[in-house]
Amino acid sequence: MRNLTPWILAVPSLFFMAWGGNHFTPLLPLYGEHANLIPWQTNFLLGTYVMGLVPGLLIAAALSDVYGRKPVTMAGLISSALGNFIILLGPTSIAMLYTGRFFAGLAVGIGMSVGTSWIKELSSRDWDPKATIGAGARRPSLTMTLGFGVGAAVTGALAQWVPAPTIVPFIVTISMLLLTIIPTAMAPETVGTTPRQRPPQDSWVRQLRTPSAKTPDFLIKVATAAPWVFGAGGIAYGLIPLILADATGEFTTLYATMMAVLTLGVGAFVQPFAQRIDRKLKGRALPLGLGVVVIGIALAALTAYQANPILGVFTAMILGVGYGTVLVTGLYRVQVIAPAQDLAGLTGLFYALTYLGFLFPTFIAALLPVMPYHVTLLIFSGLALVSMIIAFGRIRYVRGPWGKRA
Repeated sequence: MRNLTPWILAVPSLFFMAWGGNHFTPLLPLYGEHANLIPWQTNFLLGTYVMGLVPGLLIAAALSDVYGRKPVTMAGLISSALGNFIILLGPTSIAMLYTGRFFAGLAVGIGMSVGTSWIKELSSRDWDPKATIGAGARRPSLTMTLGFGVGAAVTGALAQWVPAPTIVPFIVTISMLLLTIIPTAMAPETVGTTPRQRPPQDSWVRQLRTPSAKTPDFLIKVATAAPWVFGAGGIAYGLIPLILADATGEFTTLYATMMAVLTLGVGAFVQPFAQRIDRKLKGRALPLGLGVVVIGIALAALTAYQANPILGVFTAMILGVGYGTVLVTGLYRVQVIAPAQDLAGLTGLFYALTYLGFLFPTFIAALLPVMPYHVTLLIFSGLALVSMIIAFGRIRYVRGPWGKRA
């Protein structure tokens, strides 16, 4: 392992923290029935995940700027293993389910802020002379997306065809998380290795401040777009399978798995192309991705109205394109905006905003007594359209790693 390019050693930690957080998603219908949950309680399993994820994103980033990427990443792996173990022990207890999801979300937050920054730093020319332009954004976003997708695929398949669907997938996940400690321990630390990367003199509490978050480019173009990353994903593979549970019958878990894998797989596939389109459009691929999200949520409304699983599959593909495009172009903008000392903090804030989108299915389900799913989804499609219009405004060119950027 010591002969591997350094960034490769840091990849498994982000991959399996993403796996450990998202592999539960195809099981939402199963646990909704198993624990006798009503729709909003089932969707709030995603919301509880966000409650853990946000402090993981924001606080862990500040801690890693002071104490290093590696120890905080190790804590994330342990948190994910602990969260999944709690769910394993309490499959019918809503308190244990929410607690387990909190710790799993905390781990994903650590991965998305600290793990992403770590891989980005190890993808610089100092550590990887062969790194291509944009690798610092592409590698962590693809790693995270693949972890989300592969974890969901493996757990969904095990839950559909292997006995004890509330036990076996979690044993597999916990085992992989614990094994990942080995390459993580062997990966090089990036904080403190050069004068530019040395730990700041301020405490980690002071490091919570992220001045670059106040820039108009972040507040106006990035922050308003970010929630639609996992807003698109949450609707595609969190909400639609629950809406279509009656139509898919005994294959609901398999259908939910397929929706998660398809959404995330398409999202991973389009990310390199989204970067190229972004270059050609001079930074306008972000609103383009939001336009795809608008179309995808409108199709989700039609899917809900017709209760059509085949249309749901097509909708997941469209939302996957929007998810991948907004994610990678938004993350790249964060890396352009943030100075070195703000990178982890602004990355964490960006991902915290993306994960607010996982609350969308909970709101939509909570409104079910007032209005049907398809009406609420149309309203959300309109809100995404507003974000798209905002993202088109205030284009300002700056010099970034691949030339003039917005």
